[in-house]
Amino acid sequence: MANAAEHSGGHGHAGVIGGSGRLGAARLLLWALAGVLAVRQAAAVLRVPPGEWLSGFHLPGSMPGTLYDAGQFTGTPFAGLVLKPFTSLAAPSLELAWTTVTLLFVAAIGLVAARGLPDPVPRRTALLAAPVLTALMMVSLPVREAASPGQTAVLPVLLVLLAVFRVPAERPAGFLLGLAAALQPALLLFAPLLWLAGRRPTARTAAVTFAGATALSWASLPRDSWAYWVQHLAGTGLGGAPDGLANQSLHGALLRLGLTGPAEIVLYLALAGAVVFVGLRRAARYARDGQLLLAVAITGCVAVTVSPTGWRHQLLWVLLAVAGKVGKRAADRPVWPVAVVLAMTLPSAVLLPNLAALAPVRDNVLLLTALAAACAVPFLPRSSPYWREPVPTAYGRPAAARWARVPLLPFWRRVLSRPNLLLELLLIRVGYSLYSHIRAAAPTSRSLAEGNGSQIHGIEKALGIDIEHAVNHAVVNTPWLEAFFNFYYTSFHFVVPLAILAVLYWRRPGDYRWARASLGLATVLALAGFWLYPLAPPRLMPGLGFIDTVHGPQDLANPSYGAMTAISNQYAAMPSLHFGWSLWCGVVIVVLAPKVWQKVLGALHPLITVCAIVATANHWVLDAVGGALVVAAGFGLVYVLSGPRGTKVSLPGQRASSSPAEAESEAESGDRARTPARSGPA
Repeated sequence: MANAAEHSGGHGHAGVIGGSGRLGAARLLLWALAGVLAVRQAAAVLRVPPGEWLSGFHLPGSMPGTLYDAGQFTGTPFAGLVLKPFTSLAAPSLELAWTTVTLLFVAAIGLVAARGLPDPVPRRTALLAAPVLTALMMVSLPVREAASPGQTAVLPVLLVLLAVFRVPAERPAGFLLGLAAALQPALLLFAPLLWLAGRRPTARTAAVTFAGATALSWASLPRDSWAYWVQHLAGTGLGGAPDGLANQSLHGALLRLGLTGPAEIVLYLALAGAVVFVGLRRAARYARDGQLLLAVAITGCVAVTVSPTGWRHQLLWVLLAVAGKVGKRAADRPVWPVAVVLAMTLPSAVLLPNLAALAPVRDNVLLLTALAAACAVPFLPRSSPYWREPVPTAYGRPAAARWARVPLLPFWRRVLSRPNLLLELLLIRVGYSLYSHIRAAAPTSRSLAEGNGSQIHGIEKALGIDIEHAVNHAVVNTPWLEAFFNFYYTSFHFVVPLAILAVLYWRRPGDYRWARASLGLATVLALAGFWLYPLAPPRLMPGLGFIDTVHGPQDLANPSYGAMTAISNQYAAMPSLHFGWSLWCGVVIVVLAPKVWQKVLGALHPLITVCAIVATANHWVLDAVGGALVVAAGFGLVYVLSGPRGTKVSLPGQRASSSPAEAESEAESGDRARTPARSGPA
């Protein structure tokens, strides 16, 4: 393991680091991005008033025996012993120094981890890995929390990486590992990993160092040591309730599920033992395989999950697990890193909807990701034939423009194979959540929105299309029609587009990508409209006499009625995505449906939707025109950027296909035919 570590860290990148040209420029840009993110993180910390920041340090002074009196300090007694002298510094200087050192540690982790990638490393990966990883860590939840006062979670990660990759001597490496374990006791699990990997002197030195540091803290802070190790069982309950969402360990998850008492303890110990057994065996196997960074990441994930308290700021190990390769197809390779990055950077509410049935998953996203890395994800060994040459993705040949006056800018190639389902679901969910947040954050000025509403109403009067009031009252006077339009308005907005995407994904993968991209671009353009032109819908226009059939009567005298729901910006009305999405559905069905009756149903959907949004007083007629414009722009952009849909394509070794569906089928067959059949090291 030591020799492999030295080879990976010392020789693996000797000829590639410091490249020039486009890769060099990209590297500089990525480091600049990492620097900007670091400054942003530092600014967020430094905005806290110095006195408040120092109180957040949770170290009440230099008197022994008082570390845990307030119940807020979560570190070990050894960590308190090391940190206590810093409390004598002035608050501004301590605040600045603490934040700067923490972010420098993060950058050092990125550099050391990038040099720990297993050989052979492609030139692009070698150049860009360090700045990309550093930038990702800067925006990750662990680093955002670790930059707060008193948190030392970044330092143990750096000590472990230095011990494994940068310190060739056994005893100094073991000393660093022992110090890391003294700051975070669960990291003592690296000692058995080293033992299994053949570095027994390092493992022994790590254990001795941990024991010595712990004994020193007992001698210096006996009361605190008793409180931490005995009364709180390695910190359980310090810094927050053990069942709080911040505790992303097996113990915390079981408590959140309602298990308590001896039964919970027995189950926790059994599960922790199983995770340690499976995780350390996997880590040792990947270490022997030459994937030391992955082995370190797996062991770190095991340590955090089995610890009685695994705080979010201690989960940086999960982000390091992106070093593992998963999947035989090239199209599947991004799934694992994308899932990890999303889990580590976004709140769980963005990843999963707020449904009671999903609460156990949503509350434990970080824990489940760490468990998956430790015990479940089938990382490829370096001996796999797919390690260096995954099954390639099939692309259609470039196609000429159908209209001579419309130039094509082939920004992306048309992929013929079906995209990875998990990756699609993740991106759709995150994309919609971000759309909801951006829409909710759009301007909500009542006076501006009502002024724009009066402007739209005036334009419609001039054009003779101000039919909203008449239609609204006619529907209100016809109860069955009011009920029908209310149901249609509230029920089909999401169901129909999702159903179409599901059918296309399963039956027409190439057309799925075309339809998905056009819908996404149309939605992004609509967000620009929400920000630039906040608009009061008819039902929120005072003095015009509209009746809100869906939400019921509104108190227009209440100045905050525009925020009557917590999930939607009531002034995000221009363009109407209710109509825009339904028009997108109609176009896709009319273009792709094989039967006439299906095309007729597809054409009826936007017609009924435009009647529903006007009849319920939720949109002006011109809102529907805006929705049509952004949908047309979405389809147009996809055409310009990727070429025309449905062009006959043929790949090398295939006959000319008579339809996109046949081309997709042949492409997938070609993928299977090109699957490497060799064995042994790549």
